[in-house]
Amino acid sequence: MIAFVSGTIAALAPDTAVVEVGGVGMAVQCTPNTLSTLRLGQPAKLATSLVVREDSLTLYGFVDDDERQTFELLQTASGVGPRLAQAMLAVHAPDALRRAVATGDEKALIAVPGIGKKGAQKLLLELKDRLGEPIGAPAIGASVTQGWRDQLHAALIGLGYATREADEAVTAVTPQAEASEGTPQVGQLLKAALQTLNRAR
Repeated sequence: MIAFVSGTIAALAPDTAVVEVGGVGMAVQCTPNTLSTLRLGQPAKLATSLVVREDSLTLYGFVDDDERQTFELLQTASGVGPRLAQAMLAVHAPDALRRAVATGDEKALIAVPGIGKKGAQKLLLELKDRLGEPIGAPAIGASVTQGWRDQLHAALIGLGYATREADEAVTAVTPQAEASEGTPQVGQLLKAALQTLNRAR
């Protein structure tokens, strides 16, 4: 079990960070939120979970142990693999997921790509006694719309783009975000933003 990796950020991509550890570049799969905390050439420490398959070893990285533990607990539900668990954490923070499960909030789970109404109902049943109680109080008056803007902007800055470029890219994908049902998907918006930036160069 690789509990964490600590080293210099050698490269950043829309869903991956490469951490240089003792001269070796370790590719770590991360959510946009985690990537937004990283900076090229800067030291970082990521909590990690190693997923072993017959044909691959994939390392998933998280900002803290709580996010890593939630990622592993989500996979105890039937039908939830590492990709879906990561998608859930890309949309909701660990405490938001705990709150959704504790309150039976189907809509919160349906906001995750790949989860439909039946899947959400099944997950609420299976995870009810596994994720635990929410730790913090919900943010009062927090704007969901503003949340995706901040996350996207921070992720673009983390990938090395200038503030002006990040501002323009966020503006460019705003119509796509506002047209989406429910919570805008930061991962999808990041890919769209990168495409607009590549065209502009």
